[in-house]
Formats: sequence, C-alpha cells, structure tokens
Amino acid sequence: MKICFAAPENAWGGFLQLIRTALPEHEFVAAGRYEVDSLKGYDVLIPTMTRITEALLAGSDRLKLIQQCGSGLEGVDIEAARRRGIPVANVPTDISGNADSVAELGIYIMTGLARNFQGMARSFAERRIGEPRGMALKGRTVGIVGLGGIGRALVQRLRGFDVRLIGIKRHEPEKAMKELGLEWAGGPGDLTHLLGRSDFVVLCLPVTAESSNLLNEKTLAAMKKEGFLINLSRGGLVDRSALEMALATGQIAGAGLDVYWEEPVDPGDPLFRHNVFTTPHVAGSTDISMQGITNVVAENIRRVETGLALLHTK
Repeated sequence: MKICFAAPENAWGGFLQLIRTALPEHEFVAAGRYEVDSLKGYDVLIPTMTRITEALLAGSDRLKLIQQCGSGLEGVDIEAARRRGIPVANVPTDISGNADSVAELGIYIMTGLARNFQGMARSFAERRIGEPRGMALKGRTVGIVGLGGIGRALVQRLRGFDVRLIGIKRHEPEKAMKELGLEWAGGPGDLTHLLGRSDFVVLCLPVTAESSNLLNEKTLAAMKKEGFLINLSRGGLVDRSALEMALATGQIAGAGLDVYWEEPVDPGDPLFRHNVFTTPHVAGSTDISMQGITNVVAENIRRVETGLALLHTK
C-alpha cells in the first residue's frame, strides 16, 4: 500500500523511519511539509498537523484509512471522512507511553519556571553563583484541567513532589477526585475556582468548540498573580493576545508552552520576550512514546490490509 506521511521526513522524533522499519513491505511518502496537495493514489494517510478538509478528501480515490500518529484529530474533518466511508483512527495517549512522556515534560517545564530558568541563565552568563533563589514545588497547588490520560499520568508523577492536586473533568469530577485522590475536582463551570487556587495551571485537554480559547482575558484574570500557566495540549486552548497582555502586565507570573497557536511557531514572536519557558512540541517525542505509537499505527495498517476491524476509530 502507498501511505502518505503529511509532514517533513524527519518530523516527530523519527517516527517515519520507525514505521518504515515496522512495515517494510509498504511505500511511505513524506509530504515534506505540513500540507498535502492531493490524496490521489494513497491508501492510508497519516495527517500529523496537516489540515484534512472535505475538499482534500474529495480528491482521494482509494483512501482506506486516516491514521493519526498520536491522539489529536482536531485538524481532520471527521464527518467528511465518514460521509466517504473513510475510517479515522488515533492512538490514545494512555496506551502508547505518550501520556507518561508528556507528563514528564510538564514537570520539567514546571520546575524550570519555579526555579527561574531565565534568572539562572543570567547568573551563569555573569558568573554569579547561588542565585536566583527559586521556588520549591512542595506545598504548592497544581490545577490540572483535563483528567484523561495525560492528566492522570501527571497526577501520578506529581505525588512525589508533595504538592496539592486539584482538577477539572468534564464528566463525573467527583468520581475522578476519589479515584485519583485529589484534594478537589470540579466540572467545566468551576474553572475560575481552580484558576484562583492554583500556583500552576496545567492544560491537558483536547481542543473542541467548547474549549477553544478556554484561557482568555477573563479566565486569565482569575489566576493568581504569582501563578504559572502550562499548556501541554494544543495552542488553540489559549488566546495568544490575552496571554501576552497577562504576561506584560504581571497579571500572571509566567507561562510554559510546548504547543502554539500556529506551528511551527515564529521564535521572534514578541510574546517570548516575557517569562515564557518554551519547548518545540516535543512532549510526546521520546523513545518509549514513539515506539508505542509506531506499534499501534502499524497494527491498524496491517488490519486495513487484511480486512480486520480497526482499533481506536472515531
């Protein structure tokens, strides 16, 4: 089969080479960018960050599967695919090692902000030792918005830091609170309560019509002035202009971003003049995560070929 990888050859931690090794009998073609001009002649599409529209799908002639190499499908017109009988599948974060890897990066960002990563760089450059004085995580409150695979992995790892854990879950927050041993959990309508209590707010939820720009001028104003916002999910959860204003005015202390409103992001964006810890959308890009994702993607491609029921379809 002919498979389109809608990204540059070496994107996403070498995923393309891993999947080629797992399925040497198939032909993989890298688009070279996060765009596809045509789907004609392809049996399987791996969309990555490329927008897959109804018009693009209309030009496909033998597409049998849209298989994401991760969990995010916000760029795929799933309804248009359904109308054409094209199944759409992803890789849930909690079965591949992806959630664990994302949670680890979240703690890395959290620690960098708490210990003043910018101040440490200045002290190092100016040959000063013992400063700046950082902020310990112990005793701080971490508010996790989204208690799915990534949120749960984060809860598990943060316990050793002796922090207070609170969260937001769309469905059955009280059940999640008991299962995860949280100090408090609420529903989407309780977001401002979480924001006002948290020293660190970590976004671990998908972008939907309801969650788009969830952190905006109004909700950012509900955060503590000494609070930090960390986004591990999708850039569309945060209103970029509102975040810049909140940072510029000292409304919040800083932000940690692994995802952005446009990707690849412009490193010269004035937002980054402020206290922003940045990573290039690498939270899920580890050896364990990439191998786990490869295993799931390869299995579904084999199932397309043999006519077996597909896994994790939407």
